[in-house]
Amino acid sequence: MASETEAGTLGGTMPSRENDLRTLETRGIAPIPEGNRYGSVHRVFTVWFSPNLVVAAFFIGTLAAASFVGIGFKLGVIAIVTGTVIGSVPAAYLCTWGPRTGVAQLPLARIPFGKSVVLPGLLMWLSTIAWDAINGIFGAEALQLLLGVPFWLGLLIILALQGLLGVFGYEVVHTYQKWMSVVLGVMFIVLTVKISSIGNFSAPATAHGAALAGGFLLMVTLAISFVITWAPYASDYTRYMKPGSSRAGVFWASLGGMAISSVWLEILGLAAAGVATNQTSGGIRSIMGGGTLGVLALVAIGLGTIAVNAMNDYSGSLALQAAGVKILRPLVAVIVTVIAFGLTLWLHTGGDLASKFTNLVLFISYWDAPFAAVVIVDWWQQKGRLDVSRIVRFEMLTSGGSGLVALIGGFLAAVPFMDTTLFVGPVAADLLHGGDLAYFVGFAVSGVLYAVLSRVEGRGAPSRAQAPAVTGESGLSPQTAPPGGGSAT
Repeated sequence: MASETEAGTLGGTMPSRENDLRTLETRGIAPIPEGNRYGSVHRVFTVWFSPNLVVAAFFIGTLAAASFVGIGFKLGVIAIVTGTVIGSVPAAYLCTWGPRTGVAQLPLARIPFGKSVVLPGLLMWLSTIAWDAINGIFGAEALQLLLGVPFWLGLLIILALQGLLGVFGYEVVHTYQKWMSVVLGVMFIVLTVKISSIGNFSAPATAHGAALAGGFLLMVTLAISFVITWAPYASDYTRYMKPGSSRAGVFWASLGGMAISSVWLEILGLAAAGVATNQTSGGIRSIMGGGTLGVLALVAIGLGTIAVNAMNDYSGSLALQAAGVKILRPLVAVIVTVIAFGLTLWLHTGGDLASKFTNLVLFISYWDAPFAAVVIVDWWQQKGRLDVSRIVRFEMLTSGGSGLVALIGGFLAAVPFMDTTLFVGPVAADLLHGGDLAYFVGFAVSGVLYAVLSRVEGRGAPSRAQAPAVTGESGLSPQTAPPGGGSAT
């Protein structure tokens, strides 16, 4: 039985159906009982589709034409598609765990990481703040141009609106993304038509030989970085779904939502790299030709920023709770939003946004691949039969030494393969000619390390699963599943 403090902080009110917009979701990381599960598979597509229809994706696409990549249009498209699909697969796979367990992603990581979940939990929380800042730049610039207000005021408006969605939680976020998939989809269709007439779809590569191969690898990594960061968020947005939801349906809806929108916007950015006056909100307004279409583009950019950052605020609140911080989830969402304000102002000062953007995107995502490897290997070892009733009480968790060593070991092994303007690893510089294979190395090393260490620790056999239930408003009580059964399968 969880303590009253934990039940009050980590439990709480839940939405009961689709479009239940009146309920303020105060529930934190406590598992969702089967009686409160709802939602159709198709909404998994929209919750992952609209958050990627943002200027940040457009900006990443332009980097294929930047001097430090220089691979041209054709190779750029191949790199974008390749990296996006590779980066989306882990996140889409993790999305299938939500219906089976009723638990969000970082809280689920308490099983393999134990008390050492503090590290990935804090990394995740800080990453959500960084992504808030990255996206906030473009949203605030859009409002600055649209309303004629100072940048800081446009940023405050964006943060206030996204924070409100993050506070209300799961169902409000899902509903907003559903409608934004239509609104933003229409706007970017118009942008696609515009760019098709003025974009450069045959830009040649400016790099050659080994430098061209290195640039291709770097662009693949940049495309991976944009979507693999969704992996620690994944089951946050499927945890309310019924246990019997189609696993294949959830996987393909998640993969399609992430990949289609990301590839679309990044290719548009690549095609427009040579014609946009800048790779920001003002550049997109210029491409649209100003006037009414330019105004609509700025509105859509603002709405898109709210869409993606609301998910950052929501998932960030769950991550901090998973790290052991006993603060109500809506309050954590507010804290994330406030801290993001200062970081956004820093990113917006001075020049060389491309370098700041690239460095921040890579550094806040290098840990994602090792993290995904640890939780996936543990899931396979346990055959998906996890005792989720044990995740609520932090003091009941194991030490999690295997998970921590595997995460850190994978990250350190990846360091020589990293390529940023702040640091270039020796392998990336000397053998890969600027290419970056850090995600691949980190995932492989962490996966192997955890597989070995967890076997030594005796975690290889699946445990008897228990499905949690909530009784009353303040207490959590476990409900034992049939012998040998999986959790919510």
